[in-house]
Amino acid sequence: MKSLTTTHDQEGIPYPPKWRIWLMRGLYFLTFIGLVFEAWEYLLFPPEPLDYITGVTFSFWAAYATLMGIGIRYPLKMLPLILLQLAYKSIWALTVYLPMKHAGTITPNAESFFWVCVTAVIIDTLVIPWGYLLKAFIKPFLKFRDYPV
Repeated sequence: MKSLTTTHDQEGIPYPPKWRIWLMRGLYFLTFIGLVFEAWEYLLFPPEPLDYITGVTFSFWAAYATLMGIGIRYPLKMLPLILLQLAYKSIWALTVYLPMKHAGTITPNAESFFWVCVTAVIIDTLVIPWGYLLKAFIKPFLKFRDYPV
């Protein structure tokens, strides 16, 4: 008889509920669609030769978008991508937007991106299966004695 409890690999870590997996897939899909065409188009058909930092930035976003596409198929394995999104958008809002606001130098683009970041941080926080993250990623990471040097 098949077990009703689905577990992660052989470690006995229960999978998050299916509805959360589908929410994760939706987030991967939205991020993929939101970035992949813009980033790859800019790299493949640039309006002008790319400078160093613009090339690095758009190369990163093209790779990130492509990996988010893989996350649609493997939502739990690609969970660190959602953490990356949560981290960088939180960091940007705190270290770039807030000083700009304090200095009174906010541009319309910065204001718009700030609200994208706020929305993404809220959605990421709700979508991430925190219990699974703790058991599958954080706890093993903190077990230094299990991994010989």
